[in-house]
Amino acid sequence: MGAVLLLNASYEPLSIIPQRRAMSLIMRGRVDAATDDVVTIHGASTALHIPRVVRLRRYINVPRRGARWSRQAVLQRDDFRCIYCGIEAGAKQRGQILGRRDFTVDHLIPRSKGGKNTWGNTACACPVCNNRKGGRTPHEAGMTLLWEPKTPRVDYLVASGDIPASWKIYLEVK
Repeated sequence: MGAVLLLNASYEPLSIIPQRRAMSLIMRGRVDAATDDVVTIHGASTALHIPRVVRLRRYINVPRRGARWSRQAVLQRDDFRCIYCGIEAGAKQRGQILGRRDFTVDHLIPRSKGGKNTWGNTACACPVCNNRKGGRTPHEAGMTLLWEPKTPRVDYLVASGDIPASWKIYLEVK
């Protein structure tokens, strides 16, 4: 594997970087090895030992950016599943199979009542539930939410393939 896990000084995973970048950070004294697990690169006359996990010597503040709200992002967050009845794309409703295009974004507090385009005020709804609710709040329409709509988490690190054992103690591996 040609990659190295970069940790903040707090041991929080920041990113996966190429071995070449890790070697540069080591040579400049910016990082220390966080594990004894190394990758050996053989050159013409020498062998370089690069740790699979490196840790920054100084803590860097990484601001967490929230996901940008959009109609499509709301539908994807809810996996094209109605917040009121739970029906999903591909299911049959009133004799027709629902496609992704059939789902709409519903405002829990309607825009006509001051509701905004925010993660907590919008959710995916099927045509039947959206029509039933109309311009009312779920409480006024006598409808209950199956889950609470929230801002999606975007501060995760994606690692795929064969993940080195030395990385697994720092990553939430499923």
